[in-house]
Amino acid sequence: MTTLGLIGSGNIGGTLARLAVAAGLDVVVSNSRGPETLAELVAELGPRARAAAAAEAAAAGDIVVVTVPLKNYRQVPVAPLAGKVVIDTNNYYPGRDGTFPELEDGTATSSELLQRHLPASKVVKAFNNIFYPHLAALARPVGAPDRSALPIAGDDADAKKAATELLDTLGYDAVDIGALNESWRSQPDAPAYGNPYAEARPFWEHAAAPAAAEKVRTAVAAAQR
Repeated sequence: MTTLGLIGSGNIGGTLARLAVAAGLDVVVSNSRGPETLAELVAELGPRARAAAAAEAAAAGDIVVVTVPLKNYRQVPVAPLAGKVVIDTNNYYPGRDGTFPELEDGTATSSELLQRHLPASKVVKAFNNIFYPHLAALARPVGAPDRSALPIAGDDADAKKAATELLDTLGYDAVDIGALNESWRSQPDAPAYGNPYAEARPFWEHAAAPAAAEKVRTAVAAAQR
């Protein structure tokens, strides 16, 4: 891949854009407020970046990251994402997003909701379980002894392979935790959410600490509903 599209350019989206540019990728960033509001981010990112409307970012990306609040997932453009790998960074926060009955009773995950909204796309869950300053701080080149791993989940094997390659490009190993219906194992309040990548708890108050694949697998396996 050569271009990463981003629908949403907040904390996680902006961090991924910076990692992508540092890795030599082009990025097309978007948000709900219009391309002109991303001028500062684009200036920081340099000539490999441009801002666009969400539909244009979706069309431009070889892989597209959807990183918007869950309550807004139905606003994600459908047609330009057909046939594409879509990385979903979403988490369900009822206080922000309102109540989703199927998430409350465990009959669906947030990524399954996005997959239903994008029936012709291939959704992979990733980047949702790490605090954005830690995501920025822990990227390492291939072969680094302190390289960290991130969990991914998805229903399509080729899409997960593409996501793994993207993670590798951005500086991370991948831990495949199964289908989208298993992605709850990396969601808020699960052991793998934030905790593996910090020196101590609460993770948001402490510096980043590397988390190799085995540490992440152990945390994922400890999740309970």
